[in-house]
Amino acid sequence: MIDLRSDTVTRPTSGMRDAMATAAVGDDQFGEDPTVNQLQERVAGLLGKEAALWVPTGTMANQVALRVLTRPGDAVIISRGAHVMWHEMGGAGANAGVQLIEVGTGGLFTPGDVAAARVARGHIATPPTTLVAVENTHNRGGGVVFAAETAEQVCAVARGGGMASFLDGARLWNASVATGVPVADLAAPFDLVSVALSKGLGAPGGSLLAGTRDVIASAVRYRRMSGGAMRQVGIFAAAGLYALDRHMTRLADDHANARRIAEQLSRSTAISIDLGTVQTNIVIFHLAPAAPDAATIVDAAAARGILAFAFGPRTIRLVTHMDVSREQCTAAADTLVALAERRETTAPVVAADTD
Repeated sequence: MIDLRSDTVTRPTSGMRDAMATAAVGDDQFGEDPTVNQLQERVAGLLGKEAALWVPTGTMANQVALRVLTRPGDAVIISRGAHVMWHEMGGAGANAGVQLIEVGTGGLFTPGDVAAARVARGHIATPPTTLVAVENTHNRGGGVVFAAETAEQVCAVARGGGMASFLDGARLWNASVATGVPVADLAAPFDLVSVALSKGLGAPGGSLLAGTRDVIASAVRYRRMSGGAMRQVGIFAAAGLYALDRHMTRLADDHANARRIAEQLSRSTAISIDLGTVQTNIVIFHLAPAAPDAATIVDAAAARGILAFAFGPRTIRLVTHMDVSREQCTAAADTLVALAERRETTAPVVAADTD
């Protein structure tokens, strides 16, 4: 199968499996897992923060961040289509008791949007806005990068208005590779930052939160409250350290493959795609009225050995990653175009790269 549903579907490489098998471990709930501690120190340093905390998933990282930085009844400014609203099963309301306010378009927003949406504490009827959250890169925006300069301005407006700031950086590594801006600079304006190891970097699990020691100490409490205090998770941390050492620069290959797919799709009149949004490893495209709907194409593609994700009735998302080659991406794009144009096509037979 050529699996383009997500960059979370990757399998650990043989070298990563060896690192996991030989990892030194301990009880992380007591802070005694040496490999987790090493990973936390490494990521805190990479992001330019005082401390970091390992959590099992990116969703838990986001939910813990909301608990740490808000109180029930607060309002949070987010980008339109943000993961924390659309893909976390209503957790923001259920867990943190906050109201989410979408601003901007295409995953991006401006300092002016923040200023216009902010409600000060003490309003007679409207919840106070106490947090601004940025998603970088933005999933539903098609992997677009939130510019570093704009992030600095947004965080400055937040501070001036008495609001905290959070960066959902599940794919922050992609943003850094795409722009050449170090992750520490992308993270610098924010009070709290999350990063994931299980997406572009190819680890089997794990995310981290990074911020000041006091903020991370609060996050430890809410991690346990969320069921995320685990034991010998050095096996996951070892995979993360391996990925940080070996899989960072190759993200540029994923970006090039996504661009290749997007350009092939754009040549078809049965497909609509904004090439300007294809900045990293995500490709989102729309089907013309004469084309089959998304579910039909996804099913037909699966029968031909290609896995894609229906993002809406006439919208499909593809995500490139380390387990799909350039040749596989080319073959997948050709097949998807043929299906959209209602032409007969057979299953592509293209070998994946091997570790």
